[in-house]
Amino acid sequence: MATDVTVLLNRWKTGDRQALDEITGLLYPELRRLASGFLSRERKGHTLQATALVNEAYMKLAGLNRLDWKDRAHFVGIAAHIMRQVLVQHARTKNAQKRGGELRPVTLDEMAAGVSGDDGSLTALDDALNELERMDARKAQIVEMKYFGGMNAEEIGEAAGISVSTVGRQLRLAEAWIYRHMRGDSPNVEE
Repeated sequence: MATDVTVLLNRWKTGDRQALDEITGLLYPELRRLASGFLSRERKGHTLQATALVNEAYMKLAGLNRLDWKDRAHFVGIAAHIMRQVLVQHARTKNAQKRGGELRPVTLDEMAAGVSGDDGSLTALDDALNELERMDARKAQIVEMKYFGGMNAEEIGEAAGISVSTVGRQLRLAEAWIYRHMRGDSPNVEE
């Protein structure tokens, strides 16, 4: 299937709009699983459903045909990033509507385990990831693929073009940086 997706991505990049529909059809179960995973970590009574999250991501993906798509893992990583953006935008809108409501930082472990799913935690984590991305885009991408894309070290390595051991090392450094950043320390992202 990976080869099929790569061929379809190349067709889409050259202007074949039907190719995105075919890619989405092939990867819909995986995208739906990602969306369900995102939403399982959200607060109870979240207004978005997994299908709606996949549909919103699809609409945004439709405008990205000019990207230099590599393969299935790259596509899923970008889809995960877009889903994260949709959820964060939803949370920011919800927070803007609230009065008061302190934001509470959350660790990556809490977010991954679904311990805290309030909108403030998601936006605090997103702010930390955006700051990390400004300092070290690759580390931020690895965190995003792991925690938001549900990708394992091998898939991340393949998508990022790095070894599995480098994925592990970069992930540990990024997690430590985010933890310190969310605690209010001034972390250093260098190895």
